[in-house]
Amino acid sequence: MKYLFIVLFTLPSLIFAQYRPQTFFREDFKETPAEIPVTQDHIANPDLKISLYGSGAGVIKKSNHDKPADDPFYIWSGLCEGNWAVTLKHVSKNVDLSKNGKIRWRSKQSGFRQLRLILKLSDGSWLVSDLSDGASLDWRIYEFNISDIRWMSLDIDKVLEKKWVENPDLSKVEEIGWTDLMIGGGSIACSRVDWIEVDGFPINRD
Repeated sequence: MKYLFIVLFTLPSLIFAQYRPQTFFREDFKETPAEIPVTQDHIANPDLKISLYGSGAGVIKKSNHDKPADDPFYIWSGLCEGNWAVTLKHVSKNVDLSKNGKIRWRSKQSGFRQLRLILKLSDGSWLVSDLSDGASLDWRIYEFNISDIRWMSLDIDKVLEKKWVENPDLSKVEEIGWTDLMIGGGSIACSRVDWIEVDGFPINRD
């Protein structure tokens, strides 16, 4: 009876604990000198692969400054002369973001830049979020509730939005990334990402 009580008592707790996903991945870029472009060598998480898209991708920078002393090691778009996008992909798993998925990052935008999520689904289609993270004078953490987002299809070659996609299937997301859908304009018109964290249920890739 004692053991039955323990099982009955703990089972609801286990079910509740599984209701919300845990961290699927986090990337906080390596603390190495600034370099153009950002490459796989700058990725700290061994389970992730980075990809760059768009005509401006060749000058996406892994940036850092000596001053201030706590300046982070971050991805910077200021030199991009064309639209650009950055994504991360787990080496062996997709992620289900349809069940209380969340994505958060630490970023700082300047000028009119609005940083948006982009997703590549397992069927090869691309999406870009209507919600975005806008300009800030200092670094800040921003969290996206995936269930709050409307999505447009994305032309990944041009990194341009196309048309609204109603109720996309987010149960098998292959790549996760960001873009502001604009060119860079130096320090006064750019986007910066210090780290990104994704909450979702891992799915074995077919």
